[in-house]
Amino acid sequence: MSRKITFLTLFLWLMTVTFPVIAQQKTDTTYTFRFVSQKDMFYVPWNGNDTELARLLECIENSKATIFDGKLPLLVDGYCNSLGGEAENLATAKIRANRVKSELITRAKIKEENFITHNHATGGDFVIVRLTVPVKETAATDAEAEARRRAEAERLETETRAEQERLAEEQRKAEEARLAAEPTVAGRRERQKAEAEKAALQNTLAGTPSETKITNDYHLSLRANLLRWATLTPDLGVEWRICPSWGIAVNGSWTSWTWSDKDRRYALWEVAPEVRYYMGEKKAWYLGAMFKAGQFNYKLSETGKQGDLMGGGITTGYQLRLNKALTLDFNLGLGYLNADFEKYEVIDGVRVRRGNETKDWWGPINAGVTLVWKLF
Repeated sequence: MSRKITFLTLFLWLMTVTFPVIAQQKTDTTYTFRFVSQKDMFYVPWNGNDTELARLLECIENSKATIFDGKLPLLVDGYCNSLGGEAENLATAKIRANRVKSELITRAKIKEENFITHNHATGGDFVIVRLTVPVKETAATDAEAEARRRAEAERLETETRAEQERLAEEQRKAEEARLAAEPTVAGRRERQKAEAEKAALQNTLAGTPSETKITNDYHLSLRANLLRWATLTPDLGVEWRICPSWGIAVNGSWTSWTWSDKDRRYALWEVAPEVRYYMGEKKAWYLGAMFKAGQFNYKLSETGKQGDLMGGGITTGYQLRLNKALTLDFNLGLGYLNADFEKYEVIDGVRVRRGNETKDWWGPINAGVTLVWKLF
């Protein structure tokens, strides 16, 4: 009996020591892609597939060298059990697995030999991709880096304190020398009085209006593009005039509309930061540089288009002041836009992908009649 107890104790101790070490050697990362029942089409934006694909592509990118060396294969398992017989289910599971692999080969530039594929006539309507990614042991390295950071911070703090003490001592000596140079207390008072009168005169001149003086027009404004609102696309932005001649503006637009039992769609979001240089005596005309990025989803006919847009160009405009707080900003932007999108059709309520397309555009990229409200 004592031998059994001793053996059991030794076994449990080995498990507590060995199991964490084994568990730290590698970790299985699983990604699940879902399919419509009895269908083999792989539609990326459906049922969370786009999120899973983005996670998998990021993992592949981080381990691409190991994958290409053949040390880290991608394990692909296709499943189907929604058809009549085992042969049909296996055939559909194989097609589903191949469609997922084709998407990875196209997007991640990996090869067929980097996969190990198995197909099953059980489980459900999905494809599972697994990677066994080694976990790097970085605890010791992190501790050393933290120790170095603390030592460097202490060194900088000591040097900063010493520099502050040196500057304070120099200022004290300079003040003592200045006071010693003044012959009497009365002389010091006369000098202080003269300095006070000079400062008061400068403040008076600064408050006097002048035709040639340029105002320090530093303020923050709220913007709304009325042309966007007229197309049922809410648009808001801000502009910060960092000085009379320079301003930084950011506008954003968002909308999402569906009709005809959700068969028609109009959705869009954009963000457009811009740097402006104001010209002329009144600082009403300006030139600028704009960057634009966003996403769109248009389905105004049988075929929909969904994708990303990005570009930029130069802008010009004129601001017409209405009153102390409100201004109308007439602006136009010319430049380049790139649209990378997927075509799709809706079949039985499911989006079916019909290919990719890329288009480039040179010309007007932005126009607006914008109401500007000066906040402060």
